[in-house]
Amino acid sequence: MSESSIGIAVTKSLVLHGAIVLTVVAGALFKTDSPHVIELGANEPQEREIIEAVAVDEARVLEQVAQIQNQREEARRAEEARVAELERRAREAEQRRQREQQEARRAEQQRREQESLARAEAERLEQARREAEQRLEAQRLEEERLAEERRQREEQERREEEAARAQAEFERQLREAAEQERAEREQARQRRVLSEVERYQVLIRQTIQRNWLTDPSMRGKSCELRISIARDGFVTNVQIMEGDRAVCESAQAAVLRAGSLPVSEDPDVYREMNNILLRVEPNL
Repeated sequence: MSESSIGIAVTKSLVLHGAIVLTVVAGALFKTDSPHVIELGANEPQEREIIEAVAVDEARVLEQVAQIQNQREEARRAEEARVAELERRAREAEQRRQREQQEARRAEQQRREQESLARAEAERLEQARREAEQRLEAQRLEEERLAEERRQREEQERREEEAARAQAEFERQLREAAEQERAEREQARQRRVLSEVERYQVLIRQTIQRNWLTDPSMRGKSCELRISIARDGFVTNVQIMEGDRAVCESAQAAVLRAGSLPVSEDPDVYREMNNILLRVEPNL
């Protein structure tokens, strides 16, 4: 529906409403006590319906007027947004055009600079080529001289390397022989030390047995002790490691009762037994 059609409809509606209202008001003003007036009063519900219908039509007209106003406002805002968008696009197009012009100028400047650099580089390369050609002959002669010197030096180095390898092989054989001799001596020493340690362990067990107070309940039982011995054989500590409690306590007392235990004067043997782990059991 166009705005002119809506305006005509609104005008007609207002005229009709006014006529109806005037009719109702006139009927109310000329009301009398005659039977004819009373008969007209009987049509009050119909008059109310007419007034209500007029009110409803007027509300619809007002609603349509409000819709038209809203549509006009929305159209105005849409037009403003469209104009703003066109202006934004125009600004962006102008900015792009300016950037493209700047980039074109920069590209042209870079092209000219590159051409200048290329010409300078070509001249430099040509000069370098001529200088290289001039150096080639002298370099060839120098390389021949250096090659001869290198050959003579390599020959000398080869002879020296052969002599060094022979010397190194001789020294290696001497080291292997010395290492083997030391290993054999060490093995012999270890065997001697172990033999001495075993012998002194037997002597220590004998000393413990002599100072051990035992009874038949200890038969078949044993104890492991860690005994710390000073260089002169003095017992500095006895620690129970594992075994029957009664056997361990009596064995510990036997060691403390002995006070001193046999030790070797050989430092290697003493180092192996100054903190000895010994398992003992009573001789019953």
